[in-house]
Amino acid sequence: MIDVDGYLAALGVARPAAPTAEALWALHRAQVERVAYENLDIHLGRPTGIGAAESVARIVRGRGGYCFHLNGALGALLTALGYDVTLHRAGVQSTPEDPAGASGNHLALTVRLDGERWLVDAGLGDGLYEPLPLREGSHTQGPFTYALAPSTAVPGGWRFTHDPRGSFTGMDFAPEPVELSSFAAEHLRLSTSPESGFVRTLTAHRRDGKGVDVLRGCVLRRIEAGGTDERTVDSADDWYEVLAGVFRLDLTDVDASARAELWQRIRSAHREWETAGRP
Repeated sequence: MIDVDGYLAALGVARPAAPTAEALWALHRAQVERVAYENLDIHLGRPTGIGAAESVARIVRGRGGYCFHLNGALGALLTALGYDVTLHRAGVQSTPEDPAGASGNHLALTVRLDGERWLVDAGLGDGLYEPLPLREGSHTQGPFTYALAPSTAVPGGWRFTHDPRGSFTGMDFAPEPVELSSFAAEHLRLSTSPESGFVRTLTAHRRDGKGVDVLRGCVLRRIEAGGTDERTVDSADDWYEVLAGVFRLDLTDVDASARAELWQRIRSAHREWETAGRP
């Protein structure tokens, strides 16, 4: 069981009377506007699970997560509200050199509604603001234009291609339904391996109708249709204010010593990155 009422309160959305398209859109927009894509607990040394109830509890107390948390929670909420939800094994390609396919490093959702299937994904960081119809075509949302097409790497699957300004190249997902628990091993790898991008770099994203806010280490970007604003956050107080204000993260459970240690590690990594020529 998940805390449906607490989740809806965190999203600022009233319980829908029926599983309608209008309600689905409102829930998706609220999720990406109010619940950050973030990996702070990895950098705080606080391992998390990906069970739906645990992820919902994180959201209720003012935190977010990455795809296994965010889509796992959203899928459970939509199911509890009467939507026909399917979980899919997917794979995100960070660069054009990464092989396409449903590698399992991402959890995707589809919803069948009014005779049509929709891609519903709150776990792509600077990805979707609203659901996309699962048919071939292009779609513009805020500063980004996306493409959907049948996957050439996964038989019967689909390919989501991100805008060139986005943080990754694309995502493929397989047609077969899967259980959330099937991602446990990959979650462990992504959250603990020194080779994982989540372990190497602290990041947070928050999407809205006009664009996206992105924090990577000490670098804060705001991407909108008119361009990108970027600044380096160079003090601990400012950095934690950004996390709380821009990304709506409740960090009241992180004490002063943990805050200081985290900031020192993030700032040190930023200086090393600058010394290396900002690759």
